[in-house]
Amino acid sequence: MASPSTVTHTTVTPQPIVTKITKLIDLLHSKAKDLPFCVGLIQFSCQRMKLEIVHQRSGKQILTLSDVHPKSTVADIKKEVFRQKTSWYPSRQQFKTDPKGRPVKDEQLLETLDIKNSKLYFKDLGPQIGWKTVFLTEYSGPFFLYPIFYLRPGIIYGENAASKHYDLAVQMALIAWTIHYGKRLLETLFVHRFSHATMPIGNLFKNCSYYWGFAAFIAYFVNHPLYTSPMLGTNQIYGGFAGFILMEYGNFVIHCLLRDLRPPGTKERKIPYANSNPMSLLQNFVSCPNYTYEVGAWFFFAIMTQCLAVVIFMVLGLGQMTIWAFGKHRNYRREFKNYPRRKAILPFIM
Repeated sequence: MASPSTVTHTTVTPQPIVTKITKLIDLLHSKAKDLPFCVGLIQFSCQRMKLEIVHQRSGKQILTLSDVHPKSTVADIKKEVFRQKTSWYPSRQQFKTDPKGRPVKDEQLLETLDIKNSKLYFKDLGPQIGWKTVFLTEYSGPFFLYPIFYLRPGIIYGENAASKHYDLAVQMALIAWTIHYGKRLLETLFVHRFSHATMPIGNLFKNCSYYWGFAAFIAYFVNHPLYTSPMLGTNQIYGGFAGFILMEYGNFVIHCLLRDLRPPGTKERKIPYANSNPMSLLQNFVSCPNYTYEVGAWFFFAIMTQCLAVVIFMVLGLGQMTIWAFGKHRNYRREFKNYPRRKAILPFIM
């Protein structure tokens, strides 16, 4: 049988633990006013939700995600859908809270969305391709295709064309064309920061058809053996070339301005304002001055060459860029309540 001293020793040993527990209770008591908040936070953090992923068009349920945290982002949902449906990688997924509503953004939290009946509506955007890949491909074609008509006219127009002297306008057109598309390729590599990583792969064929097709169309007529010099001679040629270079520089300035608005690796959007460069002042008058300068460049290219094919290309480009400009202008006004009064693409006009 154990001695009394031994029993007493066994009873004393737990005292340090009891003391710690007592101190913890005292601490909680002193912080009692904060307990409702802490309990509520713990309860909220433990909440989970169930999401039904429904096809946007058919309304058919695709899959159900259970035990989803309200703090999850749309990007997290895309990753989980991809884990279960490996053919739908995140960049080809689009979600809406309403079939006829606007797509939700990847960075949005589920708890901030107006999700009705625990349903997210899914749309498959189809196979995707990187924006940078598309830009490099569509601009490489004109960059390399146009010079073939100048350097190898015998292949295009027949053997006799090789001996014909080129007009000054033809030579300056080659320089301007190379500058334009060389600049676009370099900007794609070192300047542009894309808000979206990918686009539908079908756009690659559509864009390449447009740029490559017009490159061949314009090159054929400008470099043709029967091409005639502009009406006003060298004044028209050099004046058009100078205007072209000025517009190209303005376009580059705006691209750099827009690049500086978005930190690397983010999708942050800000209201663009002119900086210290005088060519950026156009930003205070239109929402998309890069398009304004782009159209201006082709306007001066048309003056320099006096070629109908260039005019057609410029007019079609103006039409397409006007559609893009109005869309971006609406987005700016919708997103920023303090957005300044500006036109979309042409100062004081539209």
